[in-house]
Amino acid sequence: MVEAVKPPAGPDGGADNPGGADLRRAAPRTTGKRAVKPRHAASLIVWRQARGAEPEILMGMRHAKHKFMPSILVFPGGRVDRADHGVKALSELRPETEALLRHRAPPSLARALGVAAVRELYEETGLLLGARKGERLLADLSALDYLCRAVTPASRAMRFNARFLIAPAERVSGEIGGSGELEKLAWYPLPQALDAQLADITRKMLGEFAAWLAVPPEDRASRPKIVFRGNDNRLSDE
Repeated sequence: MVEAVKPPAGPDGGADNPGGADLRRAAPRTTGKRAVKPRHAASLIVWRQARGAEPEILMGMRHAKHKFMPSILVFPGGRVDRADHGVKALSELRPETEALLRHRAPPSLARALGVAAVRELYEETGLLLGARKGERLLADLSALDYLCRAVTPASRAMRFNARFLIAPAERVSGEIGGSGELEKLAWYPLPQALDAQLADITRKMLGEFAAWLAVPPEDRASRPKIVFRGNDNRLSDE
């Protein structure tokens, strides 16, 4: 895997939200129209940490031509596809992770969110959390932890109900490559990532991740459930 790098510095990317395009480019929903129903999506925070060093996060920059968050440093992720439901996996979600994902989703969707996160990681970065069997991707769902979720404001024309999941780099294999959807893929030290050109919600997720990391592993699943709504308002999701 590549060395950690310092991310490109720049102004904040605007009050972006999961599924809410960069406010500098995306027009808000037309006044008077019914709000768009948010699509289910999953993002994956893959991390590693050497002894005595800062944690590093796998991130990449979205292509400048994308409608959603162009030229912004993001985690791998995307919407849930129909094919993510009911597929075989290398391992299943741990009970505590499944319970957190099922809190605001039916069982079939909870599992599909995990599958989508692993699939998007492979498609966008070339890294495999699981195994390949022919053309099939078998997700290692037991590696996933739940962080929180975020819902794009009703005023946005493109909306997502995104779940943010976490996986340790030691469970991942392969070389960084992917489809080209994300550029400048690398391991970004957490302090430098916070100084990069980010969507507001990405910056807040990095803060949530730092708080999660500070909690003893045995207590992480019992952290208060959090959702970000509206203009990235941090609210209870209990």
